[in-house]
Amino acid sequence: MNESRSPSRRRLARVALVQALYQWQLNPTPCAELAEQFHADPERLQAADVAFFDRIWAALCGQIDSLDPAIVEAITDRRWEDEVNEIERAILRLAACELHSLPETPYRVIINEAIELDKAFGAEQGHRFINGVLDQLARRWRVAELGSSSTES
Repeated sequence: MNESRSPSRRRLARVALVQALYQWQLNPTPCAELAEQFHADPERLQAADVAFFDRIWAALCGQIDSLDPAIVEAITDRRWEDEVNEIERAILRLAACELHSLPETPYRVIINEAIELDKAFGAEQGHRFINGVLDQLARRWRVAELGSSSTES
């Protein structure tokens, strides 16, 4: 992350989303209740794009059961159940949701944001794993966008 600039409102929302997912993974709570907790704590969403947080959180809550199998299928070098740490799971779930549900956000932006989140909060070199998995999902879900970007090169 460029330290001379403050993080974007969307980046701050993504950080909050990773925190919410992490919390949910460790202590499953109804989605609406967890969202209320984040809204009630002024520091959680301070300066973040709250509408973006709400939109993605709602999408995540509705799709997590279908996102996880797609993520697992894209993982080639470890087991989701016991070899992917909780931060990586949260980042992968967030980015997979964005790749699947936000076609207006370029896939490169989504992958870059996930890599930056992992560099900030994940294990050393975890960003390489994140990049590989998300690249596979982008190839599956962003076929038209990938095709147009290869013709631009």
